[in-house]
Amino acid sequence: MPPPADIVKVAIEWPGAFPKLMEIDQKKPLSSVIKEVCEGWSLGNHENFALQHADVTNFYITEKNRNEIKNGAILLLTSSPTQTAQQLHERIQSSSMDAKLEALKDLASSSRDITFAQEFINLDGISLLTQMVESGTERYQKLQKIMKPCFGDMLSFMLTAFVELMDHGIVSWDTFSVAFIKKIASYVNKSAMDVAVLQRSLAILESMVLNSHDLYQKVAQEITIGQLIPHLQGVDQDIQTYTIAVINALFLKAPAEKRQEMANILAQKQLRSIILSNVIRSNRSMNSEMAHQLYVLQVLTFNLLEDRMMTMMDPQDQAQRDIIFELRRIAFDVECEPNNSGSIEKRKSMYTRDYKKLGFINHVNPAVDFTQIPPGMLALDNMLYFAKHQQDAYIRIVLENSSREDKHECPFGRSSIELTKMLCEILKVGELPSETCPDFHPMFFIHDRSFEEFFCICIQLLNKTWKEMRATSEDFNKVMQVVKEQIMRALNTKPNSLDQFKSKLQNLSYTEILKIRQSERMNQEDFQSRPILELREKIQPEIMELIKQQRLNRLCEGTCFRKISSRRRQDKFWYCRLSPNHKVLHYGDLEESPQGEVAHDSLQEKLPVADIKAVVTGKDCPHMKEKGALKQNKEVLELAFSILYESDEYLNFIAPDKNEYCVWTDGLNALLGKEMTSDRTKSDLDTLLSMEMKLRLLDLENIQIPEAPPPIPKEPSNYDFVYDCN
Repeated sequence: MPPPADIVKVAIEWPGAFPKLMEIDQKKPLSSVIKEVCEGWSLGNHENFALQHADVTNFYITEKNRNEIKNGAILLLTSSPTQTAQQLHERIQSSSMDAKLEALKDLASSSRDITFAQEFINLDGISLLTQMVESGTERYQKLQKIMKPCFGDMLSFMLTAFVELMDHGIVSWDTFSVAFIKKIASYVNKSAMDVAVLQRSLAILESMVLNSHDLYQKVAQEITIGQLIPHLQGVDQDIQTYTIAVINALFLKAPAEKRQEMANILAQKQLRSIILSNVIRSNRSMNSEMAHQLYVLQVLTFNLLEDRMMTMMDPQDQAQRDIIFELRRIAFDVECEPNNSGSIEKRKSMYTRDYKKLGFINHVNPAVDFTQIPPGMLALDNMLYFAKHQQDAYIRIVLENSSREDKHECPFGRSSIELTKMLCEILKVGELPSETCPDFHPMFFIHDRSFEEFFCICIQLLNKTWKEMRATSEDFNKVMQVVKEQIMRALNTKPNSLDQFKSKLQNLSYTEILKIRQSERMNQEDFQSRPILELREKIQPEIMELIKQQRLNRLCEGTCFRKISSRRRQDKFWYCRLSPNHKVLHYGDLEESPQGEVAHDSLQEKLPVADIKAVVTGKDCPHMKEKGALKQNKEVLELAFSILYESDEYLNFIAPDKNEYCVWTDGLNALLGKEMTSDRTKSDLDTLLSMEMKLRLLDLENIQIPEAPPPIPKEPSNYDFVYDCN
């Protein structure tokens, strides 16, 4: 007979004694269990003791997490978190350097546990640590030369403990003094600093900037971009990642009026070329966190264009009108005519003719074309950049189109405005960066004016595609759709340079796009005749069952999910998988991302499928309602889902990508007997149905299928032709 579900069999260790095997009743209060264990070893004052997991985490067992104890677990009887916190609080103030170092090492390790962290914080432990950072370390400055390794380790453990304690979100970041910020900044500003100390210092500065507006202002006064640049020129990728994260945080929190000023400083310090040579083109493989930080930097850089994108042109502003005059002058090689050259009407007529050749919608006053936002003045900026930096190509496009028939000309002005708007949509100019996306494009780090260069390539592509399509003015929107498809397909190949991007576009001519579309259309062809539709309806349940089994098999393999917190690089991983009998979800925390499947036995938690009440997605998830920053982020919202079970408890997920999101939401809905409605299911159903239909119809190739079934022939007059086998 199996043991009751509330009884777990464990081994409990106590230093200097043989381990005990005992059964723990999960219904009994934890204090009673600890008292029973203490009595077994004749230990008094059981309230001073606690149980810990005897694994690498050494986390305390509490009433909240005691359900994580599994049969066969090894536990450790140890001092209570209150007592341990008091002891460490005293030990880190020891006058002995060796004792202090050992105490700080223990504190750094223990601070990962929120139970201990709460007790240490209650003793005003964070204030003690900040005081030690501000002034305590100065006592050891004289000893630093002769005890440099010891000093570096001590400071490293001190800052590690601080970071771990703050990561629990118990204490507000707004409580720290300027002296503490100056001290942390000084560790970053020093040219030779212990790697661990530098890493922790950068992490603290990033968290300060992201979590407090007041601290942002104080940190911005202490840290300059010039002081951060040298850390990018080293070989340690973690230090480089933390450095870019601090730059991103300063960029993100800077007031709008200061962002352009900061961007100019970054350009002066050649940040882009330093990142290109030391990070993107280094011989090391790039980790996902570095890719994410480069993506964030890319987004924030492009977001600087938002102001121009949302600025309407003032038709009465002479300085802005002069830009349009400059476009006309470059295109037609016309110098400004003196005021007395011809009548006003004649000059107006000449301007109108030239503006028409330039492809503006409003020939009389082209400034009106730039009152549409987006793209506003950004389109005019791009046109001027193209005209000045690629003058030959600009003149060729304008003159080439002005010599065509009116209906066949590709209007440069209108095309530039619509193309700029499209590029802003593709690059999501003005949107906040995603919390998880690692999708950066190396080619945008090649050039200081990457958006303008991107535009120059794309406007020439548009003109080329227009000619290939032999388009007329009525085909304008069709041409723009083809151009967008060409750009997106080229970007998806992740070209390393703008030249590579250009060559990818050369291979994506209009003819090639038609071939790709035709191929995709054939793969997704949907026959509309009634017999085919009937066959489709007959096959569909089989295909849906196949998709369902695939989803459940994927759930059985499991997926590694990331726990997102305010300090993303310190996030933990957790794994979830379905049992082979489809009755239980096993899940638990991991120290790092696994290289393969994780065994059921190593996952501490389990959730019976029978207890699941519902699956909710997006903004209905509790973890999306709690996190304000995530709530605003569309990409994270699209990857979030939660399982509701028992009495309004939730298991919250953020899928690593859209594919895993579809797999898990489909699989969970299948377990609950609900319909699978994800985009992936629709795509898989269309693909598999199309393939199955084509396989079944192979024998009918080139045979016309009638709309109605053929008539049943009349019965024969006799059956003499029938052979009786009996």
